Amino acid sequence: MARPPAKDKPPSPAVSVVVVTYGSGPTLAACLASLAAQTERDFELILVDNASADGAPQAAAKADRSIRLIENGENLGFAAAVNQGASAARGRWLALLNPDAYAAPDWLARLLAATQAHPDVRSFASRQLLAADPTRLDGLGDVMAAPGFPFRGGYLRPDPGPVAAGEVFSPCGGAMLVDRGLFLALGGFDERLFCYCEDVDFGYRLRLAGERTLVIPDAVVRHEGSASTGGPRSDFAVFHGSRNRVWVFVKDTPPVLFWLTLPLHALTTAVLFARHATRGEVAAPWRGLKAGIRGLPIALAARREAQAQRKVGSLAIARAMTWNPLDLFLRRVVIRPLGPSRPTGS
Repeated sequence: MARPPAKDKPPSPAVSVVVVTYGSGPTLAACLASLAAQTERDFELILVDNASADGAPQAAAKADRSIRLIENGENLGFAAAVNQGASAARGRWLALLNPDAYAAPDWLARLLAATQAHPDVRSFASRQLLAADPTRLDGLGDVMAAPGFPFRGGYLRPDPGPVAAGEVFSPCGGAMLVDRGLFLALGGFDERLFCYCEDVDFGYRLRLAGERTLVIPDAVVRHEGSASTGGPRSDFAVFHGSRNRVWVFVKDTPPVLFWLTLPLHALTTAVLFARHATRGEVAAPWRGLKAGIRGLPIALAARREAQAQRKVGSLAIARAMTWNPLDLFLRRVVIRPLGPSRPTGS
């Protein structure tokens, strides 16, 4: 008996945009409106909801049947939710956008144009402006300082205006584009981190794999910042940031560089605690640091995984970092000209 003809599968989109929601109602509508206004239309939108109580993701999916909604029965964390979205995605490229980030109409078009202009680059970052004051940066690519401290380049500093595309250490997960196959091949985000620094860890692993990240300054989003977690200096954000920074340093820093920068990491941690003390914010970072130290077996297990896949040595990573302490303490933008692809070495 002849088989009935198979139904044609819908063509895969160029981009799969993943937005993770958790109590994001106040900002989600504006985020989705910015995506609906994109000049680039070849994308699918996947919402992954971590058990929000506000009903906003469900209402959005009901209003727009093209939205694919993944609903979790509990808050699995940002890292796990992104991985769910990436696994369900069909696009060649994976775009991540925070639910409190509002993309300019040509955001996706600019990023996709960069993939054509730089076919050997598979990771791209955006220009992030403060939603409340677009004359100031929320970040222009992520920077890794030599002590193993990451930061968003230019955070809270005046927007420098026209800047050429260039190489940064890693992309910020709030507004990034990455080759989906590469994302999955590297294991996606580390779900043990739950949230905060999961994008730094992934960007570091990109570096360890010999990959580069290019910031596209004309791909612009406006970002509220930690709207779902009480703000960037909430106890939740500071605890997870403090804990995960320890784990990422232990997990990802290649051997020679690890022992070279360990004293710098300890010293910088002490300086950061002194700054927290001047603000009366010691409790949350102290709890985070203790949790990071207690969880060192987790970090060491993760380190074995990350270093086993490493394709570059300490020198390559050191070159991608900034060694100027003022860059860290002033949170300066660090963008380098994109040179030719470098051999990975050993």
